[in-house]
Amino acid sequence: MWVMRQAGRYLPEYNQVKGTRDFFDVCRSPDIASTITLQPIERYQPLLDAAIIFSDILVVPQALGMTVEMVEKRGPVFPEPLRHPSDVEKLRKEVDVTKELGYVFEAIKETRKKLNGRVPLFGFVGAPWTLMSYMIEGGGSKMFTEIKRWIFMWPEESKALLQRITDVVVEFLARQVEAGAQIIQVFDSWAGELAPHDFRTFSLPYLRQISSRLPQRLSELSLNRVPMTVFAKGAWYALDDLCSSGYDCVGLDWTHDPAEAVKIANGRVTLQGNLDPNTLYGGREAITKGVERMVRGFAGARGRYIVNLGHGITPGVNPEDLRWFFEEVIRVGTEVYKDFN
Repeated sequence: MWVMRQAGRYLPEYNQVKGTRDFFDVCRSPDIASTITLQPIERYQPLLDAAIIFSDILVVPQALGMTVEMVEKRGPVFPEPLRHPSDVEKLRKEVDVTKELGYVFEAIKETRKKLNGRVPLFGFVGAPWTLMSYMIEGGGSKMFTEIKRWIFMWPEESKALLQRITDVVVEFLARQVEAGAQIIQVFDSWAGELAPHDFRTFSLPYLRQISSRLPQRLSELSLNRVPMTVFAKGAWYALDDLCSSGYDCVGLDWTHDPAEAVKIANGRVTLQGNLDPNTLYGGREAITKGVERMVRGFAGARGRYIVNLGHGITPGVNPEDLRWFFEEVIRVGTEVYKDFN
């Protein structure tokens, strides 16, 4: 059991440590990033079963040479987005991942020392489709007009850019594992903006590349394969494809019915998720009801299930309500699995 964005703004201790520092400056400080990573582990011990390194998916566009700013109340902003295929010339043709993203690897090393074996550590990355969406839209979006213009007007150029991002993503993940990450997750946060056909054209092939190429790259580095999770938010229609995409675990958002997801997965992968994060605003009774539905709904997975939210925890959540969620998961899970062999 763990939750996405478990180290973040909902925790008073996070805001105290971050202070007035720029968000990406915090990410670039191995000492501060590792301290923040451990905050939920220390607050909720022994309820959490994993830590996830404090970083951001948009460090990859930065490594490619783009400027990304985290603006208060707006989120990430790209001052010079890629609005035409000719803009791709602005990107670095070769990316030295060790040089550009070395601070992430140092944070992972520092975190592993501080964890001292208490729980495993996740590394993560944004999926190529999601990263390209940010790079072209210039930030978050409601309409996704610019990225859709790209894929429909310039499909081959879109695929070429997706390939460039994929190459960096694979190396980035491999180096995270080299630094000490014990499991990795690929976040395709904007997958649900694609129609099924377009998902199979502009997202799924690159997700599959990652799952096939990462073990190969780890072998070249004399490293063992690690478990891999893919989380394609909103792509409920693609669950069957994702279960055969080469990952060990498939993360689910709250639009999936747990029992139906178990049927579709049919034992091929471990499932992860999927309580609506906004349930945490509904009070203890609502949280308990949500946990009951979720944990009992995934019982058919016969233990191939990791408890999580259906997306990241949001800043306004009361940390004690999250604790209640964890405690209720353990209470209900103990009852559901008491006879499990």
